[in-house]
Amino acid sequence: MLKNNVGGIDRILRVILGVALIAGFFMNADASMRWLYLLGIIPLATGLLGTCPLYTILGLNTCPMKRS
Repeated sequence: MLKNNVGGIDRILRVILGVALIAGFFMNADASMRWLYLLGIIPLATGLLGTCPLYTILGLNTCPMKRS
């Protein structure tokens, strides 16, 4: 299973961006490159799942540190 590496604010922003882009796909039916709005699936999925493959490759982590 993938390790969570996307923190709270990052997750919220990703979900908002993803939903906005997908909404743009449905609301802007006359756009010539309308399919680009579907790229909103990526930030939406990474925000909902809490893990980002690109962050893993780059070694980034925006999750708060767990105290023991």
